Amino acid sequence: SLILLDQNEFSLYNIHAELLKLAELYKHESVQIVPILCSVRDQDRMEHIMRSWRPQTLYHAAAYKHVPLVEHNAVEGIKNNVMGTLITARAANKCGVSNFVLISTDKAVRPTNVMGASKRLAELVLQALAAEPGVDRARTNFSMVRFGNVLGSSGSVVPLFRQQIKEGGPVTLTHPKITRYFMTISEASQLVIQAGAMAEGGDVFLLDMGEPVRIADLARKMVELSGLTVRDGDNPEGDIELSVTGLRPGEKLYEELLIGDNPETTEHPRIMKAREDFLVWPELSRKLNSLNAALDRNDMVAARATLAELVSGYSSTGEVSDLAFTGAETNTAA
Repeated sequence: SLILLDQNEFSLYNIHAELLKLAELYKHESVQIVPILCSVRDQDRMEHIMRSWRPQTLYHAAAYKHVPLVEHNAVEGIKNNVMGTLITARAANKCGVSNFVLISTDKAVRPTNVMGASKRLAELVLQALAAEPGVDRARTNFSMVRFGNVLGSSGSVVPLFRQQIKEGGPVTLTHPKITRYFMTISEASQLVIQAGAMAEGGDVFLLDMGEPVRIADLARKMVELSGLTVRDGDNPEGDIELSVTGLRPGEKLYEELLIGDNPETTEHPRIMKAREDFLVWPELSRKLNSLNAALDRNDMVAARATLAELVSGYSSTGEVSDLAFTGAETNTAA
């Protein structure tokens, strides 16, 4: 059985329908594809689902990942990305799931935004659980896989550029020199599965993403592949303008995959392993309780301070706020 768990009804419907078609196309009708609506923060329901279906491997990709949105909805971002991971990991261990693989991101390395910091903290949660004597490591093998952008995934730049080109432009760039790592959906999924199979417990795997791509070059190439030309100083009669809008809150010019400088090779040429420091569970647990309390009272100053204390290298590039809380303050003041 393949269990699909999502709290977004529309996304769950789409992926379920797509997989049913693929199962029919490739003659895998015997595979049971199960769509389940659930939030990863609902501990009782998560445990009930795992006891009912007894999954052997769990790939945890549930996350709010849009950097500017999470920067201004920090409470939900941290609760979902960090507390949701903790709840799911505990449920997996309690219910005997053999392998738990966290899908992480290069934005977790020296993060400048809440999204990246929350994903690094989710990694720290799994590293601490994997080393905690009170956790039954024979029951669940925790690991995480860190990589960059996936071409064509929801919220990625390629569908955005495609739509902007279709509408006649402009194609918007946040900075002319910004770069990102990219890989295809098939590359990412295959390497994630292979990395998870190599896990021994608490492993941080890094995928070889190749060379970073300059987003301006990607935009220009997409315009040309559409049979159009870029309108600029050298070609004022071109079809599509490239417009620079400025870096968004929390956005970096470039991303990294490694916190330290000591990657280890594995038996797979495109998968490396990092040895990175982490907090022991008793210490991390106390800090998580403080973070959760700050989030519950909408205290972003305290939450941000705790996040910075827990995540090495985290430095915000701007004000971290929560629009829900800010709106309440504004209305009260009015």
